[in-house]
Amino acid sequence: MAKLSTEELIDAFKELSLIELSEFVKAFEETFDVTAAAPVAVAGAAAPAAGAAEEAEEQTEFDVVLEAAGEKKIQVIKEVRALTSLGLKEAKDLVDSAPKAVLEGANKEAADKAKEALEGAGATVTLK
Repeated sequence: MAKLSTEELIDAFKELSLIELSEFVKAFEETFDVTAAAPVAVAGAAAPAAGAAEEAEEQTEFDVVLEAAGEKKIQVIKEVRALTSLGLKEAKDLVDSAPKAVLEGANKEAADKAKEALEGAGATVTLK
């Protein structure tokens, strides 16, 4: 069998559908006992150093983290349901498992509104 160059392999992958490519990745992982996601994790580990410099400029995405429900747990559950598309059970589980992120990647305005609503219901909230 002739050895394919990197360009030839990439051209071959371009012709595959997403489903075919997904099946190829699974077969590759099983054949060589590797995980295709590992290089992404390594790249992600280096990103916080670069992200710290960007964060010094201006943070544009915020995570609204519920630290504690407080005494008015039912009111907090209602606010969590209003802020998210969670059902009653899911919202209750989220509140029970605090500290937990309620919103992730929200803009400053939405994060501030969510924080005010949750604190108004008696919860302890932080923005990250």
